[in-house]
Amino acid sequence: MEKRGTSASVTYKRWRSPNHGTEGIMDHKGESSSEDKGVCSINFDQGCRKSSLSSNTAHETFTLDGALDALGFGWFQRKMLLLTGFAWVADAMEMMILSILGPQLHCEWRLPSYQVASITSVVFLGMAFSSSFWGNLSDKYGRKKVLTICMCWTLYYSILSAFAPQYGWLLVLRGLVGFGIGGAPQSVTLYSELLPSKTRGTCIVLIAAFWSLGCVFEVLLALWIVPALGWRWLLILSSVPLAMFICFCSWLPESPRFDLLKGNEAKAMVTLQRMAQENGKALPRGEIVCNIQNNRGRLRDLFTPQYYKTTLLLWFIWFSYAFTYYGIILLTTEMFRAGDSCGATQEAKAEPNCSLECKFLTSMDYRAFLWTTLAEFPGLIITLGTVDYLGRKKSMALSFFIFSLSILPLYACLGRIALTLFIFIARAFISGGFQVAFVYTPEVFPTETRALAIGTSSGLSKCGALITPFVAQVLLRQSVYLTLAVYCGCSLLAGIVSLFLPIETLGRALKESKHESV
Repeated sequence: MEKRGTSASVTYKRWRSPNHGTEGIMDHKGESSSEDKGVCSINFDQGCRKSSLSSNTAHETFTLDGALDALGFGWFQRKMLLLTGFAWVADAMEMMILSILGPQLHCEWRLPSYQVASITSVVFLGMAFSSSFWGNLSDKYGRKKVLTICMCWTLYYSILSAFAPQYGWLLVLRGLVGFGIGGAPQSVTLYSELLPSKTRGTCIVLIAAFWSLGCVFEVLLALWIVPALGWRWLLILSSVPLAMFICFCSWLPESPRFDLLKGNEAKAMVTLQRMAQENGKALPRGEIVCNIQNNRGRLRDLFTPQYYKTTLLLWFIWFSYAFTYYGIILLTTEMFRAGDSCGATQEAKAEPNCSLECKFLTSMDYRAFLWTTLAEFPGLIITLGTVDYLGRKKSMALSFFIFSLSILPLYACLGRIALTLFIFIARAFISGGFQVAFVYTPEVFPTETRALAIGTSSGLSKCGALITPFVAQVLLRQSVYLTLAVYCGCSLLAGIVSLFLPIETLGRALKESKHESV
């Protein structure tokens, strides 16, 4: 990390066209930055004015990545981490509540198992439909605006669902909550675009700590609230992080990358000046290179010859992460209830075809939830050590391969302690690896499609989350071995796919436009 108060320097080059004798600006990779680019002059009193390159004079210039690297990681980014972290805490609590709400409603409303499962499925369905929608809007109208709208949407319907009079109303309202949660990954888009390249991987992985904290808070809140006040108060109090985010979102800046791409140079400079003031650093002197792009957030841009392979491979990787992550959570419940890995099939076959047996969650159940959730913290520590050492692609592959190796011992008739250990390792690595996907995706796509890429990838991951209950709960009743084979095979294939991604983004500056060289 750079020392506070040091001055920033920017290296720039001039180039002269041999054919036309005109000068231009060479970017940080030594490539011509001629297409769709203008130059913005820094003026600390009047903001930023757009100017054109003169053929007779050379201008000192800098890129946005150069400015972010010069400003470094400071108080501004720490505040952003905390604020965007509230969005992740809220997201995690709304997801974790599904595992707690089901048993309560099963007992209170006497719901059959398929209706209980539908409460979970409808949330994932809403997220699957809305993720690309929010991503498209974010690329067109801005990260801050869309993130604020989707969080307000989620808060409104989350509170309304606490007053649902019957099952049908609850199903609709929780589906609308899921539609709003689908926009939560845009907080990663915004945060990633405000980070210097050297610390981007580590900082984005740190956001995952807020997800784990949200899961822990939800379990502790349920242990305290549900026995005394019931599930309705749990829904209301679980919305507190959403309310806190909305209260402080006025402080949230718009991404300067988005502003420059849209042509709002003055607004981007205000954000950079604010960042410089809070970090105690000086902005580079000169003119900032702008890349104005009016056609943003188009799905077809993800399938250009430059990006179609990356898009398809990443969609499968995101699908596999959600499929295996939520699958190991569901398998934990089923296998712990059976006592060992071999008893799960026997118990399932002995279960009556029609049963409305009511069993509320006990303190032992909540402790089990807590222990399995704590597995994510060592996973994050391991990921922090590999993401900037091995690189993004190898880190994702490693998480899938270790997950597969941890699943293999479950084929044996393990006791509860050994079962807990291997499930703990599997969840630690798959949850840590999932965060590397959040690092890699915004790095590999340009600003004009970055939010859409995260949105569509998140939507595909929710499709995996939709399918996994039918494997972890339905297929498990037929064969434990076949169930484990599905998860092990999917994870192995995803690990191989990770290694075949065309681009490694470690140490790579964020791209502004698809016209820039890879």
